[in-house]
Amino acid sequence: MPEKLLIANRGEIAVRIMRACRDLGLETVAVFSEADRSALHVRHADYAIAVGPPPARESYLVPERLLAAARATGARYVHPGFGFLSENADFAKAVIDAGLVWVGPDPSSIAAMGSKTESRKRMIEAGVPVVPGMTTPAKDAEEIRAFGRANGFPLLLKAAAGGGGKGMRVVREESEVDAAFERTSSEARSFFADEAVYAELYVEDPRHIEIQVLGDRTGRIVSLGERECSLQRRHQKVVEECPSAAVSPGLRARMGEVAVAAARAVNYVSAGTVEFLLAKDGRFFFLEMNTRIQVEHPVTEMVYGVDLVVEMIRIAQGKPISFSEVPEPRGHAIECRVYAEDPANGFAPSPGVIETLRWASGPGIRLDAGIEEGDRVPLDYDPMLAKLLAWGPDREVARRRMLRALAETRIEGIETSIAFYQTLLSEPAFVSNDLSTQFLDRYVYAPKSEDDGALEEFALVAAALQATGKARRARGPGSTSPSAWRTARPTHGLRD
Repeated sequence: MPEKLLIANRGEIAVRIMRACRDLGLETVAVFSEADRSALHVRHADYAIAVGPPPARESYLVPERLLAAARATGARYVHPGFGFLSENADFAKAVIDAGLVWVGPDPSSIAAMGSKTESRKRMIEAGVPVVPGMTTPAKDAEEIRAFGRANGFPLLLKAAAGGGGKGMRVVREESEVDAAFERTSSEARSFFADEAVYAELYVEDPRHIEIQVLGDRTGRIVSLGERECSLQRRHQKVVEECPSAAVSPGLRARMGEVAVAAARAVNYVSAGTVEFLLAKDGRFFFLEMNTRIQVEHPVTEMVYGVDLVVEMIRIAQGKPISFSEVPEPRGHAIECRVYAEDPANGFAPSPGVIETLRWASGPGIRLDAGIEEGDRVPLDYDPMLAKLLAWGPDREVARRRMLRALAETRIEGIETSIAFYQTLLSEPAFVSNDLSTQFLDRYVYAPKSEDDGALEEFALVAAALQATGKARRARGPGSTSPSAWRTARPTHGLRD
């Protein structure tokens, strides 16, 4: 009888893990809150069990209910996905103590990298370059001021127990320290139940580059290249690429070696990501390590041909990494996170029923989705609906394919971020790869109005007819050009 794996998560990542399980011959167990009773991940699972009311703190974030679900269904493995309890060392330990198999790194590794100050200490000891910063939380605002006087401004105040872009604030001069310290401490207490705050030097206009690592029980740790994650809105990534067009083969090798050293410093097992800030002068600094599968892992899979979720499960089963030599990267992949948000209204959440849904397909396109037509998008959780990916032999082909895929995708009943990406990926700065983590802070999105669309359509028709007329005159009477409209009409600028 097949063994069972429980996915302690929801949405598209739960569906993604289920696909890996089926490839390995494992049965799947979904957990769901009352808001997700009819969700896609529930329909995809072999077994499904309720774990509580809609609020995550009463369902997906309650370890006892997840463990009870595993016992009730006879699941042997638990995969946490990303978010929720995926980087909670206590939950990982509780899974192991219950006699189950945790599909992820050891609790000690999670704990070491989960504390920003502890991880900095470990990295310094391992010789990993870090941004100058405090190794212990600040006792008060005066300690922050003293650090700034010694190391310079601007500074970045960060919650010691933080993550996901929350509990962070830039301080550009000494006079701003008191207010920033009080505000950051308050946010840290609210988001993480821990008001500890520390400071580090703020690197202006860096790129956010992350290295994918895999480790197994034999002690082998490998890197699988880098991802470009500089396009972030409110410290949340929205577009990711593999590889980064700013990373040379030599820099890739150096960053990979450092990432492996970082993972080895905490005896890392399973899939993880070491994140760096890449300065304009080519220096790079350790930012943090995510001890889980990343949202953007599919771009690495498309370029390196490795199923990272399958590798995680195999490693949890005690098997070694499946490849003896790290594959060479092939081509370029871009991922756009499709959110249920209204870009024209400050990216406000847009819950509701998906009345019409048509996904893109064709050469080089991949979709990881957690919704189908007719599904209701609740307001209770992160608004990410799906991840749309495009691969090409080079970055420009991948970009054009992504624009084609965005134009083909149609979602009605709710607002989504698709139109925003159509505009963003056509920006000259994106095309020329002139990116940094501050790019979207300065970027002003100007959505097209219905009038703009009508004028564009009229201009395209006029241009096509004009081209047809010129071609006819050039060829003489009686000739036609049936392809003129198709040639003149660019799909990337139009929205269904």
